[in-house]
Amino acid sequence: MVMGTEKSRRRLPPYISYRTLRNFLEELQKGIPARIDRSYWGERLSGSTGTQLMAALRFLGLIDTNSMPTMRLKSLVYAKGNQRIDLLTQITTESFSFLSDSVDPQTATYAQLEEAFHHTFQLTGDVSRKCVKFYVAIATESGVSLSSFITKRIRLARSNTSTKTNTKRKNAGIIPNIKIPQDSDVLPDSTPWDKLLLTKFPVFDPTWTDEIKLNWFKAFDELLRMGSAQNGK
Repeated sequence: MVMGTEKSRRRLPPYISYRTLRNFLEELQKGIPARIDRSYWGERLSGSTGTQLMAALRFLGLIDTNSMPTMRLKSLVYAKGNQRIDLLTQITTESFSFLSDSVDPQTATYAQLEEAFHHTFQLTGDVSRKCVKFYVAIATESGVSLSSFITKRIRLARSNTSTKTNTKRKNAGIIPNIKIPQDSDVLPDSTPWDKLLLTKFPVFDPTWTDEIKLNWFKAFDELLRMGSAQNGK
């Protein structure tokens, strides 16, 4: 039996949203279970997200191979201020130590960072980008130095995302101008509103089906009733 290479045995780095991990750690402040399994996180996370979170926890040394919380996890959950930052720095430096074999995050470009993840773990482009995004997020919070080439790229990406989101919100609910054909001449502004509506009302067509005819009569009666009520005021 041929033994696998060290690279093939390596766990994949986290490629979930870093916010998912942070929210999970905050949830654990209410109490850390003896084992972090599906029966615990199943009600909080979807299957795929939960599985990715478990893989992330193992990669960061926060749970062992049996999904039992480590002392590192317990310390991180309850740590505050500088103590928390120091723990995150240690976790980030140790967990992503493979980067030192090919790049220096303090001088590397964003592309070099992506390449380091890709070549070390044979990742696809999309997964590699997600891994880099997680790494940049945890490195930023822990105070690990990153080059300006990396941070500038992240700021630019966030700016583009924000612009697209604001544009979508701005355009949401906007109804394009629709030109309605008018068979009659334009009436003066002093014309009563019910008369104006009548000019837009479709002309009765005897060839319509009985259902359309019935709906036409109902709508026409309602229009007359509203006009009478308005004129009676």
